[in-house]
Amino acid sequence: QVQLVESGGGSVQAGGSLRLSCAASGFDFNSACMGWARQAPGEEREPVVAIDGGDSGGRASYDDAVKGRFTISKDSGKNTLYLQMDSLKVEDTAMYYCLADPQCSGDPVGGQGTQVTVSS
Repeated sequence: QVQLVESGGGSVQAGGSLRLSCAASGFDFNSACMGWARQAPGEEREPVVAIDGGDSGGRASYDDAVKGRFTISKDSGKNTLYLQMDSLKVEDTAMYYCLADPQCSGDPVGGQGTQVTVSS
């Protein structure tokens, strides 16, 4: 079954950087559609970035709020998904979830999440 383990969250000052990792197993990592979502306290979960799988060549789609600051990448040799977050803002504070959609069906599975806290 799909297993996703996020790591790399923490506390950082505004303007700083963090890199989140998601160790994936239980499915074909190369062909899966994957991404990251986040949920702030009292808010609904929202997509941050999605990346195509397979022959689509890893095209990424970013939410406007993070475009130009966040970068998603995949290491197929390690079955690991990354999210490089630069120029962090207080409003980026949230629980971040790794998402995997092995069939690219629009119904992803999420991990347990990793907390990111950005202070001013």
